[in-house]
Amino acid sequence: MARLFRKTEEKRASLWDRIVDVALTDVTVLARGGVGEGSLERLEELLIGADFGVPATLRLVDVVERMAQRGEARSERDFLNAVRREIVEILSSGNADTALRFNFDEGPTVFLVVGVNGVGKTTTIGKLAHRLTRQGRSVTIAAGDTFRAGAIDQLERWSERVGAGFVGSAAGRDPAAVAFDAMDAAAADGSDVLIVDTAGRLHTQRGLMEELSKVNRVIARKLEGAPHETLIVLDSTVGQNAMAQVRTFRESVTPSGIVLTKFDSTAKGGIVVALKEEFDLPVKFLGVGEGVDDLIPFEIETFADEVLTA
Repeated sequence: MARLFRKTEEKRASLWDRIVDVALTDVTVLARGGVGEGSLERLEELLIGADFGVPATLRLVDVVERMAQRGEARSERDFLNAVRREIVEILSSGNADTALRFNFDEGPTVFLVVGVNGVGKTTTIGKLAHRLTRQGRSVTIAAGDTFRAGAIDQLERWSERVGAGFVGSAAGRDPAAVAFDAMDAAAADGSDVLIVDTAGRLHTQRGLMEELSKVNRVIARKLEGAPHETLIVLDSTVGQNAMAQVRTFRESVTPSGIVLTKFDSTAKGGIVVALKEEFDLPVKFLGVGEGVDDLIPFEIETFADEVLTA
């Protein structure tokens, strides 16, 4: 995993540098158990500002406070390593499998892709299909976003670009029917993977949310165990708004993993930890650019290093 948290032309301090400068200014005092409420409050503010969210922030602050009180840290490096270990622990516990799950029984693996408008869902599907075809898997893409003719055309272009099969639709057609037909087509073609697109929708669009539930039910009835992954695509630059999006979509489907797009932009990174701590959902991929290869697998250890020090 590379190219996370790209620097702007004007060099900026890492999150850990800011933590030391603002909250942990005198590590020798901290190491003697001298941590104060002011330091802890400033540490909380920095972590929340970096999108770690309240539950994960309190957990990380507690680590610093506990180590200081017990005299378990003797240097800035000790505190850094402790916070890093706690981030790894959050991301590694519970539902922590960052790899895609595949169906090894009869029928294709089905990935259902959901998310609000504008998060980069269509592009993510194209990049994912490219990644899978390069691994030697045959892929079919289903254009389940029937509300935008442009989305259907865009997915068809992506399928041609990456060498995937394509199941299109007329604008306005029932998306559940598209998913049903796509599963038949993928099975007939012997596709290893079927990726089903869905229309972007907001929580206020109750009809669209109910329709998403219907798509999910049709897929589940058509093939036992499907969808094998329900990937929710989130814009990593919107911070805590991503949390609200997950809460909303969980009312209609059961997400199994997250794809965070625009991670090469102004993402602060803590949202990865916040999402895992609150929803126990692993990040599967990060979008780090516009190129066809700019969808990279999420790696816990590398992320824990970079979110603090890059």
